Parts: sequence; C-alpha cells; structure tokens
Amino acid sequence: PCPQSGYTVAVMNVGAPAAGMNAAVRATVRIGLIHGHRMLAVHDGFEGLAFGMVRELGWGDPYGIKGMMDLKGCIFTLPKKYFEEISANISKFGIHGLIIIGGFEAFTGGLEMVEGRGRFDELCIPLCIVPATVSNNVPGSDFSIGADTALNTITTTCDLIKQSAAGTKRRVFIIETMGGFCGYLATMAGLAAGADAAYIFEEPFSSRDLQANVDHLTEKMKTTVKRGLVLRNERCNENYTTDFIYNLYSEEGKGVFDCRKNVLGHMQQVGPGPTPFDRNFGTKMGAKAVAWITGKIKECSRHGRIFANTADSACLLGMRKRSLVFQPIAELRQQTDFEHRIPKEQWWLKLRPILKILAKYNIELDTSETAHLEHLTRKVLVPEATL
Repeated sequence: PCPQSGYTVAVMNVGAPAAGMNAAVRATVRIGLIHGHRMLAVHDGFEGLAFGMVRELGWGDPYGIKGMMDLKGCIFTLPKKYFEEISANISKFGIHGLIIIGGFEAFTGGLEMVEGRGRFDELCIPLCIVPATVSNNVPGSDFSIGADTALNTITTTCDLIKQSAAGTKRRVFIIETMGGFCGYLATMAGLAAGADAAYIFEEPFSSRDLQANVDHLTEKMKTTVKRGLVLRNERCNENYTTDFIYNLYSEEGKGVFDCRKNVLGHMQQVGPGPTPFDRNFGTKMGAKAVAWITGKIKECSRHGRIFANTADSACLLGMRKRSLVFQPIAELRQQTDFEHRIPKEQWWLKLRPILKILAKYNIELDTSETAHLEHLTRKVLVPEATL
C-alpha cells in the first residue's frame, strides 16, 4: 500500500481518439497512485466533468492497449458554457489537479479554464495538457501522441497501393490523408513513401502548380518507373478537392497514364494498433505530467486548500527537439493560428524541399542551419598541496 498524500488528481481525454492515449492514462494513474494520490477518471471530456461522470481508478483497472480511448473522450465540447457545473463538481469530488490528454480541443479548453479562474475560485487548480492527436497540430510540441501510428498506417497503405500497380504500367494514385489544416501527415508520409507531390494548406498551390506536376508525371512515365503517387491533405484547399485533382490528372494525363483515387479515412487514427513509439511516448508523458502536477499542488497548497492562479500553474507538456518541457499555455496563445487550428511555426516545413528533390524536381536545397556555440567554462584545478 502506498502512503496517502491526501490529494486528488483527475485525468480526462478530450477530442478525437489517438493511438497511445490509453498508455498515457495508464502511466498517469499508476504513477499517481505511487505518489499516494486518489486518481479519478472523467468520462466524456469537459461535458462529463460538468455532469459528474467521474469514477475512481485503482491499480488493476483495465486501460487497454488498443488504439481507441477507454475514457470515451470523443467529445469536442469546450468548458466555457459549463463553468458553474464544472466548478461545482471540482468542489464535490475534491479535485486538486487536472491532467487533460487530447488534441487542439484540449489546448483550447485549457485556455478557457484559465480564463474562468477570475470568476470561479474552484478552477484555480494546477492544470497539465498532454498533446495526443494524429494531426500533430498542438502548439508547443514537435510531436504528439498518435501521430507516429497514423504516419505508419499511411506509409504502409501507400506501399500496398504502389505494390498493387506492379502489374499495371503508367498509373498515378491520388491519396487523401487526415490532419485538418495541418500538413504534417501528408508531408512526412510523402517523404517516407516516395510521393511525387504532397499538397498541404501551409504551402499554397495554384492551377499552374498542378499543371507542372502533371507535366512532371508525364515525363516520368517515359522512364523505367511507370507509376506515380500524389498525396493531398484533407483541407489543403477548399476548391482543389481530391475529386477535382483526380479529374484534372485523368484529363491531362489521358493517353499517357490513368488515375486512381483513395481516401484513407479514419483507419489512420488507430491502424493495427499503437506503435511502440506512441506507447512509450504516452507512458513517458503521463509519468512526467503526474510528477509535475504533484509538485505544483504542493507548491500551491495553503492551509489545506489549493489556490493556483499563476501563469505557470497551467502548462502544456510538449516535446521540443530532444527534451520534454512544460510551457504555460497562456504564452502559447501568441504562437497559435486559432482559425486554422495550427501553430504559426512548424519545424517539418523545412523538409518540404527534400520531398521535391527526391521526386526529381529541379530545386535547390539549403542545408545550412544557424546555431549558437555554447560558452565553455574551464574548471580551475586545485593543487593537491592546498587540499
């Protein structure tokens, strides 16, 4: 039996399913129990917290290893219209800290919870957001739980589709991927599967670009490789839809190549199951989140009551290059394009030129990257005689 801390921590899933969420919940609950906390699971996201759909979790409760979430968190409701009910239930269940595992809705919901602190004292509890979405569009994190599984599924499917054309010459496949306005999946899957083009929202394209891609594929069909692969992000352009691009390629390539289109759909979200990377990533993120929220609860505890109203008491745990860092969500607001639900700066956009070079387009690649040299301080050796 673990020593009891006297604190209660709730964990919830918000938004669409992502592979690895259950691993994060499992790590969160078990590490929380080791710290001596009472661990609560909130079903149906913020709506469930408003209506009291809360249950206590123990060490042996099943969290599952499948891709779908067990906390039934596929609810996109934001907390703003339920502030009174949420505050009442936080007080009723004695919640001292909240861990939210989810995508862009989790980030937006966290911001709304912080905004509500001025009106409701019950919302002044430490808050930690763990990014988990296949779209990889949460600001403050280079990677999110579930994106690796989706990427693996898309790449495997692209390989199978290309293999299906082994006995057919001069065929071009047009594949639509998920991701909302974020082109991470289309770009990275295009790099991995050897796509001839990948259309994304972040890099606007016109009818001239489409015509240039058709001309490039026409020239490609004259070589020994007589098949093409084109990826399109689901919301890359309002007018240049998958059907439009398919019809354009079919018409312009008539007599040279024929086309097939494929919308991968929701199979990308879970695939055959979470990859080892997503399971490990979810486990590490869950453990780090509990360790941080435990320290923050103790820091904000005054006379047996939790009152957290500082900016650093509501953080997002994100992977920045090689390290996991906690960033106040209020600071991440300036880095976010809320209309299109993507970060304003995305690291993977620098890889786009490689995609075109590998497809044999005539383009220059700038491989230089500026970096600051670390200042080294020399240690002064103390002579043995003075010791």
